[in-house]
Order: sequence, then C-alpha cells, then structure tokens
Amino acid sequence: MNAPVHPDHLQPAAGALRARFHAQPQARYWFDPPPARTSVEAERRHRQERLAGAFRLFARHGFALGLAGHITARDPELPDHFWVNPLGVHFSRIKVSDLLLVNSRGETVIGDRPLNKAAFAIHAAIHERHPDLVAAAHTHSTYGKAFSTLGRPLLPLTQDACVFHGDVALFDDFTGMVVDLSEGQRIADALARPNGGFAKGAILRNHGILTAGASVEAAAWWYIALDNACHTQLLAEAAGTPRPIDDSTARHTHAQIGGAEGALHAFESLYQPLVAAEPDLLD
Repeated sequence: MNAPVHPDHLQPAAGALRARFHAQPQARYWFDPPPARTSVEAERRHRQERLAGAFRLFARHGFALGLAGHITARDPELPDHFWVNPLGVHFSRIKVSDLLLVNSRGETVIGDRPLNKAAFAIHAAIHERHPDLVAAAHTHSTYGKAFSTLGRPLLPLTQDACVFHGDVALFDDFTGMVVDLSEGQRIADALARPNGGFAKGAILRNHGILTAGASVEAAAWWYIALDNACHTQLLAEAAGTPRPIDDSTARHTHAQIGGAEGALHAFESLYQPLVAAEPDLLD
C-alpha cells in the first residue's frame, strides 16, 4: 500500500506546474465581454442587439406561440419610447432591423410593421410606472401558463428558485386579453416594491409570467429562469409534497445569487454562441 502524500510534498511540483502554465500563451475566453458603451448610439445598438437575441433565445426555449409574446427595451435617449417586436414575425427570425420604436401614445416612430396592441397596453404602463426599468418580457410559455393557473406564489424549492424569493408579484386579476391601458397599469402597480423599485417579475393568474430588469439581459434571463422554476415546482408537486427552503435561508440565498450581474453573465453565455450561429440577427 502506498503511503499517503503529505500536502507539503506537493508544493514543489505544483510550483513547477504553475511556472510552465504561465510561460505558455494562454487561450482567451471564447467570447469577449460586451464593450463599454460611451455614447447614446452605442447603448441603443447594444439594447437592440440583445433584444433581437433575446427573441431568438426565447424561440429556442419554446416560448414562441403564435402572435403571443413581447419583450421591450427602453430607448436610452427617448425614455418614453421603447423598442419592441412587430406583430406576426416569429421570434426565431427577428433581426435588429425588424424592431419597432414606439412612443407613449402607441405611435410607431420607426418601423412599418403592425404593433401588437397587448404589447403596448402592458409595456407602456410598465415603462411609465418604473423609470429605472429598461426591459420587460412576457410570453405564453407553457410552464409559466400552467403555473399561473394555480393563483399562488412561487415557492423556494431549489437554490435556483431562491433568485425569485420575495421578488415576484402575484397579479390575481385576469380580465381577458390585455388591450386596456388600465390593466397594464395594474400590472405595473403589482411590480412595485413597497420601498421603491420593482420586482423581478409577476405571475399573471391564468395568463402566464412576466419579468422586468434594469437591462435587456436581466429581464430576458430572469424570464428563462422563472419559467424553469415554475416547471420545477409543477414537477415536484406532481411527484409528492415538496419541502421548501426555510425563509431565512431562502432570503440569504437570494442575496447571494439574485443580483443583476449574475443574470448578465448567464444571458451572455447564451447570447454569444447564438450570434456565432445566427449572425443575421444583427442585421
């Protein structure tokens, strides 16, 4: 039997390995972080590219269903205007040049395709009510819809679900397809936190889920993650009686992993290979 190796005996070998490693040219990460935006034009382009990419990622996740679904991004120069997808273009085909710029009166300033009325009714109110919000996402994803029929909050069943602990509103006021601005205002009110700011999202009873963020990346990633959390809870409850994480631990975990920076990196890890495979989205 070989004698155990004491950690001290490994130090010379480890040092030599480090020296050889640092002496060799190091491969770069396969993607670069987004460049710093130093102008309004650069920031606008960044939001447009991530918005177009978010639609294609949503298509890959199965969130495209007929005419339902929209993601918006506030324009950095005209804060009462937002960019949105046109009606009738499949998420998987959306390019930067397809995006519409819409003002607070529902007028299309840039673009010649039709505007989804529900997109305007929901998003115009959200952008007006929350000036620090940059983007919001809503589709009729299968698991988000299924969970919304329960009419109750998401439970902290897993580490991933803790991202949303105490940070997702329940909108328990379904009145049919949202075309009335007053319902959009009620959804916007439901997102408001008591001490200011806005929640990451909302469960719209009998409708689906919606997420919001201070960047396109955050809103889009949190939508993907929230739908996954809904799916997980549905599976757990179908299998038995799940045991939620206690509130103190769930809040601690939320503080650890619930920040926007994590959402940014998670989104970029999906966005960069998407652009490599489908560069036409930038057209």
